[in-house]
Amino acid sequence: MSAQGLLISLFRYKAWADEGLIAGLARLEEEAPNDEYDTAVSVLNHAHIVDRIFVANLQRVRHAYTKTETAEVPKLEDLSRAIRETDQWYVAYLERLDETELTEAIEFVFTDGTPGRMSREEMLGHIIAHAGYHRGEVGRILTQLTTSSPRDTFTGYLHEVEPARRGLPGEHRTTLPPVPAR
Repeated sequence: MSAQGLLISLFRYKAWADEGLIAGLARLEEEAPNDEYDTAVSVLNHAHIVDRIFVANLQRVRHAYTKTETAEVPKLEDLSRAIRETDQWYVAYLERLDETELTEAIEFVFTDGTPGRMSREEMLGHIIAHAGYHRGEVGRILTQLTTSSPRDTFTGYLHEVEPARRGLPGEHRTTLPPVPAR
């Protein structure tokens, strides 16, 4: 699989995982929103703002963000719509890039005014890692409040969208030797 193919798959996974997290937050919102709920939505909003900042950076255009958070907690309905649009943008963007564009370095400015330089691949990798970190943070809040959180693993995503990957038990498996004790 090429780097581009892997990134497309990872951004489709991100969209899938975002949907699960949004659904979990929506159920919590119906039950009894509280300070922890607001914290969870704020964390998700922060991750989304960073996604949007890098949308601008990838296109070499200026963005209007001076912070990676907002003063007010957004409404989940509005935030979820914006997250879906951004997730779709990333997948479509990746589908039209070529290898040269992926590896091209781009100069940009962080919200604190510090200059930065990363390749598009590095920026896209950052978005995946950053989003996963914060989904985990929100998932932990959901677990504390509801005793469960949505599934959020790349393997879970791959096996849900491509059930044929499951195969028959024992097919194509090898046994690894045990790790020696120290």
